[in-house]
Amino acid sequence: DLYEKLDSFGDVFDLIQKNYVEDVEDEKVIEFAINGMLQALDPHSGYMNTDQYIEMQEETEGEFGGLGIEVTMENGFIKIISPIDDTPAAKAGVMPGDYITHINGESIQGQSLQEGVEKLRGLVGTSVEISIARAGEDEVLIKSIKRAIITVQAVKFRREENVGYIRLISFSEQAGKGIKKAIKDLQKEIGEKNISGFILDLRNNPGGLLGQSIDVTNHFLSSGEIVSTKGRKSYENRKWFAKKGDITNGKALIVLINYGSASASEIVAGALKDHKRAIIIGENSYGKGSVQSILPLKNNGAIRLTVSKYYLPSGDSISEIGVGPDIEIVEKSDDFRIDTDTDNQLKFAIKLITG
Repeated sequence: DLYEKLDSFGDVFDLIQKNYVEDVEDEKVIEFAINGMLQALDPHSGYMNTDQYIEMQEETEGEFGGLGIEVTMENGFIKIISPIDDTPAAKAGVMPGDYITHINGESIQGQSLQEGVEKLRGLVGTSVEISIARAGEDEVLIKSIKRAIITVQAVKFRREENVGYIRLISFSEQAGKGIKKAIKDLQKEIGEKNISGFILDLRNNPGGLLGQSIDVTNHFLSSGEIVSTKGRKSYENRKWFAKKGDITNGKALIVLINYGSASASEIVAGALKDHKRAIIIGENSYGKGSVQSILPLKNNGAIRLTVSKYYLPSGDSISEIGVGPDIEIVEKSDDFRIDTDTDNQLKFAIKLITG
C-alpha cells in the first residue's frame, strides 16, 4: 500500500509537469509537497531548503531585522501568537490572535510559514506593510512597520504598594537569573517582612528556552515535578523536578496569563497552578505545548519536526488546550495596557494580595 501511494505521488508530479497551466520548477514542486506533508501534521513542523537552513544558522545581527512577533500558521494565514514588548510590532498595536493575510499587498495564503517569515524580515530600518484580520473588526487593518534588531530586556519589575510586580517578557538565557535578581531587589526595597507577595506577569510572553522555564518555576517551588516531555523515542521521555528552596519564602503568588502566553509561559503557569503554589488570573493561554527538533537532510536542507509534547505535573497536555485561569478576567485586546491605572487584571491581583 505504501509503495502504491508513492507511485501515486510520482503520477501526480508527472501530470503537473505535463499539464499545469504554467511552467513550474521541479524543485519548487517537491518543496511544496514536503511542506504540505509536514504542515498537515501540525503548524509547528515545516521544511527549510538549503538557503533557509543556512540563514537560520547564521548570525544576522546588524544585517537583518524583524518586527518582534512570535507566529504560527493557521487556516493558511500567519497567526500572531504574541508581539514582544517594546518591539516595532507591539508599538504598532499588533495583538495576539491577529491574522496576517497580506505582506506588502501580496496574499500569503498557500505559502509556508517559513516563506511568510522571510518576507517579514529584512534590512534594519526598512518598512514592511502587513494586512491584519482581527476578530471583532469588520475591516482589514493595514499597518506599516519599520524593521529593527530585536533586543529584549527579559525581566522588568517594580513595587506596587507592598507587592512585588515582575514582568517576564521572554524566556531568554537570562530569564532565570533575571527573575531571581528581581525577587531579591524587591525584597530589599519593600522589606522581606513587609512584602505581601509577588505578581508574575506572563501575558504576551511567547516562550523560549525550556531550561529557563524550569529555572523560573524552581524559584517558587521547593519540591515536585515541574514538567515532562513524552515522544515516540524513549530518550524524548523526560521529567524535571524542583530543587529545595522557594526564594520567596512561600509568599503569596499570582500569575497573570492571556492568549499570548505560550510554550514556556504555559509550563510555568501550569506547574505553579498544579502545585497550588499560585493563583492564575486572566485568560486561557495559547496552547503551544510541543517540542521541535531540527533534522538535517541530505540535500543540505532540513526539517523542523515535532518530536515530543509537554505535560504538566497533573499529566495534562498543554498542546491545543493551554492553561486555564483560576479567575477569568478578560481584557479587550484594544484596551490591553500593562500599567496599574488601566490594567484590570493587574489591579485585581494587587487587591487580592493586599486585601
